[in-house]
Amino acid sequence: MRILACLTAVLLGAALTLPNPPQAAAADDPSWQTCVGLTTAPGDRVAACTTVIDGKTETGKRLAGAYCNRGHGLTEKRELDAALADLNEAIKLDPAYACAYTNRGRVYAFKHDLDHAIADYDEAIRIDPAFALAYNNRGDAWLNKGDLDRALADLSLAIKYNPQLATAYGNRGFVYYRKRDAAHAIADFTTEIKLGPNVLAYINRGNVYRDTEQLDRAAADYGEAAKIAPTDARGWRNRGMIRLFQGDNKGGLADYDKALQYDPNDVYSWNNRGQAKLRLGDKKGAAADFRKALELQPDLQSAKGALARLGGAR
Repeated sequence: MRILACLTAVLLGAALTLPNPPQAAAADDPSWQTCVGLTTAPGDRVAACTTVIDGKTETGKRLAGAYCNRGHGLTEKRELDAALADLNEAIKLDPAYACAYTNRGRVYAFKHDLDHAIADYDEAIRIDPAFALAYNNRGDAWLNKGDLDRALADLSLAIKYNPQLATAYGNRGFVYYRKRDAAHAIADFTTEIKLGPNVLAYINRGNVYRDTEQLDRAAADYGEAAKIAPTDARGWRNRGMIRLFQGDNKGGLADYDKALQYDPNDVYSWNNRGQAKLRLGDKKGAAADFRKALELQPDLQSAKGALARLGGAR
């Protein structure tokens, strides 16, 4: 599940809109433009918004916007206490600021304080009953509290109010997956991919295909994930597993080579590559991989059993 942030004046995601956000005039100084810029890196956002705040040239909604956006930058840097202080100040300056409540709710969610997160999303929705972002984030909180039905209801409302919000489809698809509703999960992940292809969407849909024994489709989705992000181990190791299921041991070995190149601490990739090598007759290579898996997780029974059967081959 993904919880989204919003920015004042220029928002994260073209479809994420807020009622009456503070607007930047063309003549605004560069610090303000960087503070509210869509593509500003978190560190640069924090610095620019700090310049705006310390300059004491802004008041009211615009000052609240600077605090809110600096809070966003601090959240992305995972400086959560400082972010919380800024968002509290934004809300103090503008108590009807739905975006600030949503961003503060996100901070509470990262701090695992889901009750406060939900309370903030509630307030954002009270201020703006069509605020798709807040419904998406509250749905995430309900999921993390284990209430799948409330999560599903909120994510459906997020999609109702913003049918182009790709992340809400992905999040709802994950809830359907948790509810073992494969057909609806696949439909939502497919819509997410159409709206905004990303690694996690392909991985998630691939997982549903895998669990429903549609292995060719699962392998195709994991392959797309690897194509989009070739240095992300997830696509490689998931496709490697499918290839082993299908008896393609050479293909599985090649995928696990890639997976371990990009994530050498994944115990299951070592274990599974060992299985591929064993099937291909490379007993010494298999034993080395099983030993590496056991270095990372000494109680991994599959690796222990395989190594015992090999007699600790060297």
